[in-house]
Amino acid sequence: MRIGAHVDSADPLAEAAARGAEVVQFFLADPQSYKNPVPREDVERLRASEVDVFIHAPYRLNVASPNNRIRIPSRKLLMTHARAAAEVGAKGLIVHGGHVEGGDLAAGFANWRKAFEYAENDGGLPLPILIENTAGGDNACARRFDNLARLWDAVGEFGAGFCLDTCHAFAGGEDLVGIVDRVKAITGRIDLIHANDSKGGFDSGQDRHDNLGNGKIDPELVVAAIRASGAPAIVETPGGVKGQSADIALLRERSGA
Repeated sequence: MRIGAHVDSADPLAEAAARGAEVVQFFLADPQSYKNPVPREDVERLRASEVDVFIHAPYRLNVASPNNRIRIPSRKLLMTHARAAAEVGAKGLIVHGGHVEGGDLAAGFANWRKAFEYAENDGGLPLPILIENTAGGDNACARRFDNLARLWDAVGEFGAGFCLDTCHAFAGGEDLVGIVDRVKAITGRIDLIHANDSKGGFDSGQDRHDNLGNGKIDPELVVAAIRASGAPAIVETPGGVKGQSADIALLRERSGA
């Protein structure tokens, strides 16, 4: 069971060492933009490191959108980031489930399928795409697990992976008790856990992470999800090295990792 943190992208391996992290996640470009990644000087170090690497796609990416000006650039950005993530030896590219602005969710699921078809026609994806559940929005493709099942009907055959965020699930209105079994009944897999506490209450729709034990989630439920999944865990919590190191230590101690 490997545990780590989301860190600054400037020197992720140094950030991992400072936290005693076995896994790191970072962005390859501004998460609030459609910018493409730029070549990194630490590619060989990242590929050779014993630290497992995951890359998070920009938040702006939304392949489910009915808006051509969002959906089409998002498809292209998905491929660009997937290739750049594979270049640094990443084990997966995490992508938020997205939402359908004022539209029919069925169209969003169809657009997700088209994104995978587009990728196949563009040479194929070089690493797993890990779709992440989200916390808010009535037209979200991966907030409610009944919608997640519809999404998986559309994309499961393409080998899509899944990233379970505990804050997003709780704030999105999904009970954390037994959550791994419920997710696996839909997706068949959990590839990564985002082990976050929540500042917002249950079903609040608020995507506001907190340090473990400081928010509204019982840390034992987060630990139980990690144990049941057997997946690596990433804390995306505040407090820099100090705050995240404490969260990693808590997870290691209580999970027996």
